[in-house]
Amino acid sequence: MPTAKWKDTVIAEASDTEIVKVEGNIYFPMHRVHQEYLRESEKHTVCGWKGTASYYDVIVDGHTNTDAAWTYPAPKDAAKEIAGFIAFWRGVVVLP
Repeated sequence: MPTAKWKDTVIAEASDTEIVKVEGNIYFPMHRVHQEYLRESEKHTVCGWKGTASYYDVIVDGHTNTDAAWTYPAPKDAAKEIAGFIAFWRGVVVLP
């Protein structure tokens, strides 16, 4: 089961059928993410085919992993399958 984990704390967990894989990243459905570990970041980036990404810091026990998660709140049509999903940088995602 794909899991996003940092500092021995599970941030997100979903079954293989719930996740979406895009460009080597695993996107978790937002409802499978423990929101208490996320804080909105000021960072935004633009992808030509996905749209504008919004970032989150991951915070566990007072430690901050800056801009470690991102989502596309209004993805372009080519990436519509990741609407409502969030990804974590590879150092946070643990695959089975």
